[in-house]
Amino acid sequence: MTSYALLGAIEQGFAYGLMVVGVYLTFRVLDFPDLTVDGSLPLGASVSAVAITAGHPPVLAVLMASGAGFMAGAVTGVLNTKFRILHLLASILTMIALYSINLRIMGRPNMTLLGQDTVVDWFAAASGLMPHVSTPLLFGLVCVAALAVLVWFLHTELGLAFLATGDNKQMITSQGVNTDTIIIFGVGLSNALVAASGALVAQNQGAADVNMGVGTIIAGLASVIIGETVFGHKTITRALIAALLGSILYRVAIALALGMRLGDFAITPSDLNLITALLVVIALVMPQIKARTKRIMAGRVK
Repeated sequence: MTSYALLGAIEQGFAYGLMVVGVYLTFRVLDFPDLTVDGSLPLGASVSAVAITAGHPPVLAVLMASGAGFMAGAVTGVLNTKFRILHLLASILTMIALYSINLRIMGRPNMTLLGQDTVVDWFAAASGLMPHVSTPLLFGLVCVAALAVLVWFLHTELGLAFLATGDNKQMITSQGVNTDTIIIFGVGLSNALVAASGALVAQNQGAADVNMGVGTIIAGLASVIIGETVFGHKTITRALIAALLGSILYRVAIALALGMRLGDFAITPSDLNLITALLVVIALVMPQIKARTKRIMAGRVK
């Protein structure tokens, strides 16, 4: 792999890093399987693209995208907590609805940002660095800042209630905490991060598309599982960092796989879903292999 390809993979890892952190919050912290992310990622891209073409600053466009993502996640939370719809079904219903909403927002299946100023262009001009260096740096700084705020939040009283809701809902309810509100806020926060990721990806690629969110949940889960397997997750801070680093490892692994060639057989982008599935299987099996190896080694020592 060339250095340019490696920087590109790191760039993609950071660009989707906020999405992975959002998936971690629902999947691991709240124990809430949320498929809304497949719709909230293009929602963030759509809102960002329309806002920029309407003349709004790119940073404001990202914030607007985050707000739209929060509302989408809150709808899923309300469907689950107030209307007692199964969390998986509630998220699927919101995801399906968002496809039509994204079409309404853009007025077409896709929207280009060619000729428009984006945060990527702004940072490249301000830093004086080449785009292939400034863009990963920008996305990395955004992810680090988001992680710092999340770590601080999760150590506040509300953050601890957020953690406890996913860990032991009955216990925290007995302490007088309204878990319905926590779930609505948590799913909203998760999708706000996903939508912000979609806005950054759209501004980086120069276009937004209603189909760009297909497979988002799979990529997010793969990144979370890879990060936990490689870096561990004993504390919430370590787990969040592992999720972000897992996003980078996932994109690097994809780039390496796409560059592989076995004789006349070459892996193409159409094999991406197969590669992702294999990566998830390997990440899930590795802890079992490690545990079995430790038991065998311990038996030999005795």
